[in-house]
Amino acid sequence: MPQPVHVSTFGHGPRQVLALHCTIAHSGAWKGLARILGDEARFTAPDMLSHGRSPDWDGQGCFQDRILQNAEACLDTRSDVIGHSFGATVALRLAVEHPDRVRSLTMVEPVFFAVACQDAPELIEQHGRDAKPYITALESGDKALAARLFNRMWSTADSPRWPDLPEATRAAMIRGIHIVPTVDNALFEDSAGLLRPGILDRVTMPVLLLRGALSHPVMTAISQGLVRRLPEAREAVIDGAGHMLPITHPEETAQQIRSLWARAG
Repeated sequence: MPQPVHVSTFGHGPRQVLALHCTIAHSGAWKGLARILGDEARFTAPDMLSHGRSPDWDGQGCFQDRILQNAEACLDTRSDVIGHSFGATVALRLAVEHPDRVRSLTMVEPVFFAVACQDAPELIEQHGRDAKPYITALESGDKALAARLFNRMWSTADSPRWPDLPEATRAAMIRGIHIVPTVDNALFEDSAGLLRPGILDRVTMPVLLLRGALSHPVMTAISQGLVRRLPEAREAVIDGAGHMLPITHPEETAQQIRSLWARAG
C-alpha cells in the first residue's frame, strides 16, 4: 500500500494546478507563487515522503516511483503541472505517463542530470566536484553539515546564511537530506527510461523550462537539452535568480507561468 502524504491547497481560482516541490523543502514553498496566482488557480501541493507534514519514507522501492504514485493520486482532473528541481523530474514523468491529464507542464530547474550526461559530460564532472563536500558529510553521518553544504551549493551569494535560517527550516532540511543520493539512479542514469527514443514525444502539451541565470551551469545544459527533446517546449531565464527562484522570484516566475497558461488555453 502506498504511504499516504499530506496535501496542502492554496488559492481559489478556476485552473487546477498540481505543484511538486524540491527536495529538503515542503509544499509551503509554493505559498508565494500561489498568493500571486491564487485568483486564477487552485494549487494542490503534496509534501513528499520525509518532507513537510508527510511521514518518513519507509525505504521501499524507488523514491521517485513512490513520489510519482502520490502525485498521480492528486492528478484526478486535467491540470497544469508545475515541478521544481526533483519535483520537476516527477512532473515530467506525469506528462509522459498521463499526457491526457496534463494541460501544461512547467519545469523549474529540473535536476534531470541524465540529459547533461549525454549533452555536456564536462558539466556533470563539475557538478560532481561541487557536490563532493555534502556527499562526504552525508557518508560520514553528519546530516546537519550535509544539509548545510547542499543548501549552500544551490543558493546564490545573497541567500540567507545557514545560521540565519529559522530553526524549523534547518531541521526540515536535515530531515530530508538523506533522500538526495537515493535518487541518483533516476536522475543520473534515467532508470525510468525517459530518454529512450520516442518516449518524450508523448509530451505534446505546452511546456515551459524555467531557470535562474545564476544557477549551477549544469542546469543550462539540462534545460536546453530538454527544450531540444520536447515537441512544444520553450525556455525562459530569470535574471538575478538562482535555483530557488519560485521562492526568491515569485513575481517573475508567475509572469512566465501566465504566458504558458495562455498558450495552453
